[in-house]
Amino acid sequence: MTAISVKNLSKYYEVHQKEPGLVGSLKSFVLRKSYDVKAVDDISFTIESGELVGFLGPNGAGKTTTLKVLSGLLYPTGGEVSVLGYTPWQRQAEFQRQFALVMGQKSQVWWDLPPMETFLINKEIYEVPDAQFRDTLDELVQILELEKVINVQARKLSLGERMKCELLAALLHRPQVLFLDEPTIGLDVVMQQNIRNFVREYNARYGATVILTSHYMRDVEALCDRVLIIDHGHLVFDGDLDTVVRRYADYKFMTVTFESPVAESDLATYGAVVAYRPRTTTLRIARNAVPQVSAQLLQDYPVLDLNIVEPEVDDVVRQLFSGGKPAYAEVVS
Repeated sequence: MTAISVKNLSKYYEVHQKEPGLVGSLKSFVLRKSYDVKAVDDISFTIESGELVGFLGPNGAGKTTTLKVLSGLLYPTGGEVSVLGYTPWQRQAEFQRQFALVMGQKSQVWWDLPPMETFLINKEIYEVPDAQFRDTLDELVQILELEKVINVQARKLSLGERMKCELLAALLHRPQVLFLDEPTIGLDVVMQQNIRNFVREYNARYGATVILTSHYMRDVEALCDRVLIIDHGHLVFDGDLDTVVRRYADYKFMTVTFESPVAESDLATYGAVVAYRPRTTTLRIARNAVPQVSAQLLQDYPVLDLNIVEPEVDDVVRQLFSGGKPAYAEVVS
C-alpha cells in the first residue's frame, strides 16, 4: 500500500532585491526587482507503507521544504501530493492525527515547563483517549528511559534528554507517518545511537512510514535501505543506499596511531594523506584496498591503534554533485 505519493511537486519563492542605502530604498518603491527561488522543482516519488527512507542533500537542497509540504505546513506551487490518501495542505483533522513532524532544530517542548505538561497539551490537541495516552506514555517513557526527567523543567535537561522528549511528544498519538528532520543534530555519539535504536523499534513495532533527513552517514546507514537524494530542488537519485556508497563513496578513512613517528612521505605510499601528525595520520583508502592496506601497515610499522570509518554524507553527496570525483588525490593501491 502506498503511503506517500508525490507527482511533479514544485515549490517556488519570490525573493525581492533592493540596492543598498536610501537611494536604493526609494528606487524599490518605483521598480521592485525580484526573482524566483526554486526550492523544490518538479520532483516525483512514492513511498510504501512501513518504509524507512533517507532523504539526503546539501543545505538548501529542498529537503525541509519538501517535508513541510508533505506535512501541510506549506502550500506547493504545483504538483500533486497524497499522504495516507489525504492532501496535506487541506489540513483535515483526520490527517493531522496520523502524522508527526520532528525537527531537530525546532522545539515543541515548552522551555519553562516540565515535558509532562507538553505531553498533556498534545493529548488534548490530538484528542488521545485517556487509556491510550497512558499506555503509550508509559511505553515510550520506558523505551526512551525518561522516567527521571519528564517532571523536570525542560530548560534544565540536557540536549539529548530534550530531543528524546521531542520524540515522545510527537509520537503520543501513534502517527502512521513520521517525518524526521535532522533528529540527531548536536547530539553525542551515544545519544545518536539511542535515537536510531528508538526510530528503528518504532518503525518495526507500529509499521510506521518514516522519512529521515540527516547529515550523519551513520543515521542513514543504520536505518535506511533506500535513499532519495535532492540537489537544488531536483531529485537526482532514488535507490538503495548500497548503490550510493558503492558508486559515489568508493573509499574509507583510516586513522592510524603509531608507537613512534613515521614520515608523511612513507605513509603516502599507502593512500592519500588527509591529515598528518608524526604519530597519528588519517589516510583516504580505496574501499576495495582497505583490508590489504590495513594488513600491510600492521606488518610494516608498530601500530598502537587503527580506526576505519565511512565518509560523512556531506562528502558523499558532494562527490555526487561534482561528478563523482574524489575530493583528495587519487589513492595509490
